[in-house]
Amino acid sequence: MTSTPLPDAARDNWVDRHAPEALRPWLKLGRFDRPIGIWLLLIPGWQGIALAAALEQRWPSAWLVVAFALGAALMRAAGCAYNDIVDRDIDARVARTADRPLASGRIRVSQAWLAIAGCLVASVAILLSFNPLAVLIGAASLALVAAYPFMKRITWWPQAWLGLTFNWGIPLGFAAAAGNLPSSWRLIALAFERHPPLKIAWTVSLDWPALFLYLAAVFWTLGYDTIYAVQDLEDDALVGVKSSARRLGEAAGTGVLIAYAISVALVFVAGWIGRLGPLFGLGALAYGAHLLRQPFALKLDDAAGALRIFRSNREAGFILLAALAAGAWRVTLW
Repeated sequence: MTSTPLPDAARDNWVDRHAPEALRPWLKLGRFDRPIGIWLLLIPGWQGIALAAALEQRWPSAWLVVAFALGAALMRAAGCAYNDIVDRDIDARVARTADRPLASGRIRVSQAWLAIAGCLVASVAILLSFNPLAVLIGAASLALVAAYPFMKRITWWPQAWLGLTFNWGIPLGFAAAAGNLPSSWRLIALAFERHPPLKIAWTVSLDWPALFLYLAAVFWTLGYDTIYAVQDLEDDALVGVKSSARRLGEAAGTGVLIAYAISVALVFVAGWIGRLGPLFGLGALAYGAHLLRQPFALKLDDAAGALRIFRSNREAGFILLAALAAGAWRVTLW
């Protein structure tokens, strides 16, 4: 059966154009035809790495940069497959998702579970190369991922839970990169000590700038995923699925604006506490300008426009990533 691009995938996406026909359902199960989700999962992890490096005024580890890229692709694929298993009956009743591999019957549930297992095994192998606190934080993310598909059934704000989940890479990246980061205040400290004769101990920490950056990202995701949910307003209402876009209704643009304003404010708090300097400040201003224009362009009756605005958040994430990297060159005037 010849596949066609799904409604929220670009018509010229590489899966439909170049992948072998037999592989296309599997690649679509992991959303590889829509790489924007990989970017939005990966960029926060890179931001956490960049923040730790900036606070120590050094370059980040090349291995961590590559490892997080691989991990983001694998975990996003596993998460999407799991989400589709849980939502397959709902997806079959929503126009945008009816042709997904599980909803359309091209892949069986048992096959999807095998794909998830394979992605998780590879992800764990990458995670175990990090320090013990990063391993613990990475393992904790599974609880957020497992609960996410059910949030749309119990709360009007599943986008907020997605924010907690999708941006977990910030504390994970920070913990993986920070090592023994000197700090006057350690929010979380964890030491592992092996028994004699090894006597090896690791101590790593999560600091306040990482916490505020994480919170900023949660509100960022709340905003952009509300924009994404505009595409499904009618179908979600028909099948009874909750979303922030449905809850806000005509005030969706205002809600996105408020979420983005909080995100930008928290980014500046993180930079101020971390003394990241004026170069970071200029980048944070650019990040804010990019975000704050989005709600004014949002139209509730323009699903294609909402998708374009949503996708532009990759650039917003990269702007903030560049600002964090520039924070390593702080000056005393800050």
